[in-house]
Amino acid sequence: MQAVDQTKGDIIPETTPDTGAIKRVLVVDDSRLQRKIVMASLKRWGFEVFEAESGADALAICRETPPDLVLSDWMMPGMDGLEFCQEFRAMERESYGYFILLTSKSEKGEVAQGLDNGADDFLTKPVNANELRARITAGERILRMERELNEKNRLVKTTLDTLQALYDLLDNDLLEAKKLQQSLVRERHRDFGPAAISLLLRSSGHVGGDLVGFYPVSENRIGLFGIDVSGHGISSALMTARLAGYLSSAAPDQNVALKHDGNGNYVPRDPHMVIENLNKLVLDEMETEHYFTLLLADVNLETGRVVMSQAGHPHPLIQRANGEIEQSGLGGLPVGLIEGAEFQQFEAQLNPGDRLVILSDGVTECPDPNGNMLEEEGLERFMHDLADVRGTAFLEALVWKLNDFTDGADFPDDVSAILLEFHG
Repeated sequence: MQAVDQTKGDIIPETTPDTGAIKRVLVVDDSRLQRKIVMASLKRWGFEVFEAESGADALAICRETPPDLVLSDWMMPGMDGLEFCQEFRAMERESYGYFILLTSKSEKGEVAQGLDNGADDFLTKPVNANELRARITAGERILRMERELNEKNRLVKTTLDTLQALYDLLDNDLLEAKKLQQSLVRERHRDFGPAAISLLLRSSGHVGGDLVGFYPVSENRIGLFGIDVSGHGISSALMTARLAGYLSSAAPDQNVALKHDGNGNYVPRDPHMVIENLNKLVLDEMETEHYFTLLLADVNLETGRVVMSQAGHPHPLIQRANGEIEQSGLGGLPVGLIEGAEFQQFEAQLNPGDRLVILSDGVTECPDPNGNMLEEEGLERFMHDLADVRGTAFLEALVWKLNDFTDGADFPDDVSAILLEFHG
């Protein structure tokens, strides 16, 4: 059913609109008759309607009960419609308010002026009810989209806050994991008399897959190991923790590199046999896709003889007392790749004043800003420059040089090292 507006003869729809986005409407006009005409249509359509005869009164209503839609006359005494619109836009609101200017002005320049001052739409007076309803419907679509967007933004913010909380929790856990992993290297330096050992372990992230260490065998024998587990992060770190148990210095009974000699003493197993045993343990007992490189050394502190076995780890370096550098090794397969793999061992002789350096590939494969790796030649240059630096200071200086090589960029891989200085 339809009704006829007696003032203009327009047909006014009687159906109740969807007022999900627009519920409260404020009509501002200094003419009481014009307000009553517009309000009659709005009330018939189911809106909650407020009225004001001036911009100042309208602002007071907006502060107390923010409207979803404002219909304001342009020409009013005191504060006109443009000034009221500017003040309306300056108010703090939880949601957007739609603003329609009622005016007899129709020049494009005047319309542009109204839009510049914050108006969303225009209606020419006298107001046509059908046109008014169409403009309200258009505004309602805009407000509905705005509120849907706000709701989506709220959900996104809630999700991001939840993710941030989870990240903070994970970050704290990783910091604790880093402390635990660093604690696997119980001593960073020890002087055995005939030789001194210094260790370096620096992860590229919170935790990493590198591990270095040593274990005493007897009064004149020690073992050294450098490990680099494939990948980065938590799973690699967990594997290094398990491997640390297999080569423990605190629990020699559990150390796979040691055995009893029948007289209550420990003696070292051949390094290549130890690695073959570790390869079998990894493939048989660990359900993992990780593998690792390893260099295992048996050092005789009395004679300087070093027996080593290499499983994919970078070649060890020996810097002689005169500064000359030797690199040797057999390469070999990483541990945990091929069942039944065999490993070889080789020997080196240290003389008083010589030093043995075992490094992970995080050093030699560290790139400069142009992507060029340091490689063995660059490492030898560093060692020549640091020939007179001893102990942990040598390892720290090596990291500083590596940092200069990368121009201060973060290392893309873990960096670990063992320095054995032989005094004889």
